[in-house]
Amino acid sequence: MWQFVLRRIMWVPFLLTAVSAVTFVLGTYGPGDPVQVMMGTKYDPIVAERLRESFGLNRPVIVQYADYMWGVLRGDFGESLRYRGKSVGSLLASKMWVSFQVNLAAMFVSLSIGLPLGFWIAHKQGTWLDPAAVTVSLVLMSVPIMVSIPLVLWGLCLKLSWVPCSGWGGLFDVRIIVPAITMGIPGVAGLARLMRASTLDVMGRDFIRTAHSKGLHPILIDYRHILRNSFIPIVTVLSFSLAGMLTTGFITERILGIPGVGDFAIQSIFNRDYPVIMAITIITSSAFVIANLIADIAYTFIDPRIRLS
Repeated sequence: MWQFVLRRIMWVPFLLTAVSAVTFVLGTYGPGDPVQVMMGTKYDPIVAERLRESFGLNRPVIVQYADYMWGVLRGDFGESLRYRGKSVGSLLASKMWVSFQVNLAAMFVSLSIGLPLGFWIAHKQGTWLDPAAVTVSLVLMSVPIMVSIPLVLWGLCLKLSWVPCSGWGGLFDVRIIVPAITMGIPGVAGLARLMRASTLDVMGRDFIRTAHSKGLHPILIDYRHILRNSFIPIVTVLSFSLAGMLTTGFITERILGIPGVGDFAIQSIFNRDYPVIMAITIITSSAFVIANLIADIAYTFIDPRIRLS
């Protein structure tokens, strides 16, 4: 196992270098000029050239990229071009923490409802509950978040006055309820359908029929054999969900006034703030690579038949 983990870790620098290099080149040669965006209507060619020199934007691209990656290796993501005097790390730290809390609440809603629901629906195959639950899941997944947020706000905020209509107060504030519901319910539908399909697949295996023929108690079969093996495809989905916990939806943050990283990332793209865009890309890519590694390792604990070589 440890040899496999070591090989996967050794691939991380190559993957991140490729992703960061492509992002850097696209940002450099893409349309728009960060200095021009920064100066706006007060653009002056002479001043702009001095700014480019001070930021090092007039150097060769390979030199700019090498200097930036050397700083990243030391934990320095550079200085924001839009917010002068502020480091990218300080700008992203608080916003990613906000996004993490929002995603954590939404994931809790999705997992606590979706997985038990999907497992229960699988045991109701052949009854009217099975197609009814699948239909409801498809409807919930198809509702856009820009529709579900106003509906939840109309009910919980305007009619019942249970929660404030916007703002952010942290994970344990009542204002977390709206984003948790609107972002978690589509996840409930998706996880329920995936858990149902996985459970039905395991229930049709030979070793499950053998367990029933031996006279084992149905509860023991469910939780020792069916449930454990049904989690294998779920782990892959959860690993990528964990990787995405540092980012939230742009629409959710914009409508609810949540100071997360999603809205900030969109602003950085429009402002051509290269250091911020690069930092978000590298951090997100690293999170996905690590999450994929964790998923591969978790397989061996869920199913002993899986061996890592």
